[in-house]
Amino acid sequence: MSKARPIGSFGKIGKDNSYDDREGLIYGRVSSKRQEKEGSGLKSQVGRCIADLKTIGIPLAEDGVFRDSFTGGGDFMKRPAMRELLEYIDKKPHKRFVVVFDDLKRFARDVEFHLKLRTAFESRNVLLRCLNYNFDESPEGRFAELVMAGQAELERKQNGRQVVQKQRSRLELGYWAFGSKRGYKMTPDPIHGTISIPLEPDASILKEALEGYAKGLFVRKVDACRFLVEKGFWKNQSPEKYIDKFTEILKDPFYPGFIEYLAWEVERRPGKHKGIISVDIFELNQKRIKKEDTGKRIRVDISQDFPLRGLLNCDYCDKHLTAGNSKGRPKNYGYYICHNKECCMYGKSLNKKDVETRFVKCLKKHKLKSEVDPLINIIFERAWNEEIKYYETNIEQRKKEVSVIDEKIRQLSERAVNAKSEALVEVYEKQIEELLEQKSQIDTQGFASADLDIPYRTALDKATTLLKSPYKIWTKLDVFEQHKLFFFIFDEKLPYNKMEGYRTDKIPSAIRLFEEFVTTNSQDVEMAGIEPACTKQ
Repeated sequence: MSKARPIGSFGKIGKDNSYDDREGLIYGRVSSKRQEKEGSGLKSQVGRCIADLKTIGIPLAEDGVFRDSFTGGGDFMKRPAMRELLEYIDKKPHKRFVVVFDDLKRFARDVEFHLKLRTAFESRNVLLRCLNYNFDESPEGRFAELVMAGQAELERKQNGRQVVQKQRSRLELGYWAFGSKRGYKMTPDPIHGTISIPLEPDASILKEALEGYAKGLFVRKVDACRFLVEKGFWKNQSPEKYIDKFTEILKDPFYPGFIEYLAWEVERRPGKHKGIISVDIFELNQKRIKKEDTGKRIRVDISQDFPLRGLLNCDYCDKHLTAGNSKGRPKNYGYYICHNKECCMYGKSLNKKDVETRFVKCLKKHKLKSEVDPLINIIFERAWNEEIKYYETNIEQRKKEVSVIDEKIRQLSERAVNAKSEALVEVYEKQIEELLEQKSQIDTQGFASADLDIPYRTALDKATTLLKSPYKIWTKLDVFEQHKLFFFIFDEKLPYNKMEGYRTDKIPSAIRLFEEFVTTNSQDVEMAGIEPACTKQ
């Protein structure tokens, strides 16, 4: 093999730029971790490079082999081994190196970064050797090199396009085309190719968490995360660290048995895999997610001594107020305080009694106006009727789905009877079993038999009581329940001013929002049978 001629300022091998007194470094790369573990590509690349170094009489530097399993083009500094290689060279400025690699495609698969990587080695006075390409400093040689780098980039993008097309086709057919979802594993199948199947016990644990959150057994997301950590579904971190991941799972239509990938315009459709939760549970969770997530605002260190700790902000700097006791004679005195050093109220105590007494007065003011009260039943009645209509439509849709499945089962049964081979009969029987399983997951009886009048009346009574007098409800709750109620009544923490207290005109509340909603839409509400509000005397 002839000696390679690097390009650039290290283009010619001469007195100042020869292989003499240089040590060899080897760079190998495959496109994935799977190829690294299962294939022999990296091993063969390194073997060929070692043999080449022996041919030109260059010793291999200590720890001089760098192996990458990185796919695609782009910034070479994103490749861990390439980054380590450059750092290795920078740590030994007194030494001179020659880097050997198997193929030009292993060097870079992007024209822009091919040139930048060449410059990075040039600035370090490093020579390059490629087993399948001789670097040539001539204009024709440099042009050929750019063409080959461009060809490598084209192949990479074409391969990427083909992969996307195949994956999108799989998604459109109802198969998940990427890595395994949490609680599932990708399994080879003679009919489906590769399909996601529930992985036990993770699937059952996740199912319990999703259903528990939908039914209110887990009040907050962190409670569900704590359950998953305790059961070993997640490990190594505290439950709070998994809230975002749990939220993603809650929103993912994969778990009730659907496939959706909007990034590639693949709209939601029934998947070939088995869902671990019902559609009802999924929809309940979507409703919970849309509601204000008050759990994340509730402090874990609240106490009955300071019920408003974690609920108030300083009106001057908008930073939260802390609370504590100071020793005095003959007793301790409670106070709220701002700890923002840049605030004019920094370190100035706010009397606990004043803060909490003013809050009670503020809470008593937040009740429904009398002229709005007659509209409550009508608004709730309308909302409930819409819910009933939704459930009825849902039932009809499920009946149609069952009808379609029954027809498919009938057709497969006829094919199985007329099949001429046992292998074909087994295929049809397996497909029938899958359809029967799908049918069993579609509940058309649960909604139809439910007494919807009872939960409606209960919800209406609770809601009207709260809207008419939130203070009465507040006094009956413990401090943790009070914090949850606080964020139902108010949209955010309340600003407190030492002189003015709580400025109620600037406090956004659910009651005010309800009043605005009712009065804005009152012209659309049938008022027959309702007496007009009395005029104040």
